[in-house]
Amino acid sequence: MNTTAHFDADVAIIGYGPSGLAAALCLGHYGIRTIALERDQAIYPRARAVTVNDWTMRCFQSLGLDEELARTMDPTVALRWITHEGHQITRMDFPPSRLGRHPTSYAIYQPAMEEVLRRANERHAEHVDVRFGVEVTDVVQDSDGVTVTSCDLGTGDTKTVRARYVLACDGGGSTTRERMGIRLIGETREVKWVVIDARVKRWWPERHILTFWSDKQRPVVDIALAQGNHRWEFPLEPHESEDDFKTHEQLWKLLNSLGVTQDDVEIHQHAFYRHHIRHAERWREGRVFLVGDAGHLMPPWAGSGMQSGIRDAFNIAWKLREVLRDRLPETLLDTYQAEREPNVAFYTGVAIQLGCIIQQQLSDEEMAAMAPKPGEPPPEPPLLWNPWYDAGWFRGATAPDSAVGKMIPQPRVADARGRLCWLDELLGDGFVLLGDGMNPRTELTAEEQAAWDALGARYLCVLSPEQQGHGSDDVIDLDGSLLAWMRRYGTKVLAVRPDRFVAAAQGSGLEVPSA
Repeated sequence: MNTTAHFDADVAIIGYGPSGLAAALCLGHYGIRTIALERDQAIYPRARAVTVNDWTMRCFQSLGLDEELARTMDPTVALRWITHEGHQITRMDFPPSRLGRHPTSYAIYQPAMEEVLRRANERHAEHVDVRFGVEVTDVVQDSDGVTVTSCDLGTGDTKTVRARYVLACDGGGSTTRERMGIRLIGETREVKWVVIDARVKRWWPERHILTFWSDKQRPVVDIALAQGNHRWEFPLEPHESEDDFKTHEQLWKLLNSLGVTQDDVEIHQHAFYRHHIRHAERWREGRVFLVGDAGHLMPPWAGSGMQSGIRDAFNIAWKLREVLRDRLPETLLDTYQAEREPNVAFYTGVAIQLGCIIQQQLSDEEMAAMAPKPGEPPPEPPLLWNPWYDAGWFRGATAPDSAVGKMIPQPRVADARGRLCWLDELLGDGFVLLGDGMNPRTELTAEEQAAWDALGARYLCVLSPEQQGHGSDDVIDLDGSLLAWMRRYGTKVLAVRPDRFVAAAQGSGLEVPSA
């Protein structure tokens, strides 16, 4: 890493919405000098996102923020698709999580969630400098770093920031993306939707179940948000415009059609939007990386837009840490898009499919294919599949029968002294090798161990409760689920990345992956 040039920060973040905030939290947690630049002083008042799942909460658990966030959220019980006549097309209940201590899914109120995260980032003031009320006017990079020019919206003063890398977290209309000459590919749907946010006055039947009213003409999203908030989303019909729904009196016509009255809720605010299915042609331009909506936009049906941006941030953050510490080569950063883009494409596809159900756009054959076969349990919906990556910083191929590229489960465990906790509390935020009933070092060559040692890896022995402990590096798998998961994929040793994905496994090679 070049140490002669002057840098104000190692990383500059443009935009301080959920993606930029998550990136700042990660980098601050790692002790990386960061400057975040944000145009607006206040948190955006609209609750755009509506949910987070156990993968996202596991990310925040790594920063010690999950329980504080959970206090602002409500567990999601189920999703259902029903017609306006009351016929239930299908329903998806949420099973217990395999990834940790939280429910599989939460309903959120986004402003409250962001408030918790902003307060938390104040703890990293030594490393993270957040500058509000500034607009980025130019981004110029060279072989050593990036110069970001911004204008103070209050004084008009212009300043520059010199950083090694830049994360563009400035949303779907990203000016950084445009300055980098990166095209946004895809489409924006013609139909405009009106979003109505309300505060609940009294309970109504099954309010807590996220309901999609399925209809060709007027499908509706009907969702309980956290902290006593509720939301409806209605598509405008061809003969309707925004002028038809400018006032609360006009909006009540829509809510009344579902049986919702002024006795039930108080309308808080409303807005109009269109569905986007777009992605950037590339997520990296030299030292500048697109994160979140700056790189991809998806329909809301899978609740994965904001979450995908947060996962982008966690993915690029640990990789920047390793590069900035000179522990892995700069080419590691190329794996950011290789890992995240297919995953975002998967959730975009799920969102489109779910949208087809609510808008009754599936054929009879497609609807029949969704139904469980007689005598068989229904297949697990893709929205509930455990996280995985198709390619990236891994040793060996990612395949259905391999642990490589998959996120490990997080059961309750005990340490060598008998303290009970969740697995991630023992793993820390670095690299860890896990051995089934043995010290994983015994399966490594001297060269392999030296390479993992250079990354600061730890070595832990996973035991069942019936086994005799060996020492301080023991992890007792109390319910056997971690050992069962390892044995399912036929491996005695796993190398786990900081984000809990398996980087390497015995059978496909235990060398440190090449970047």
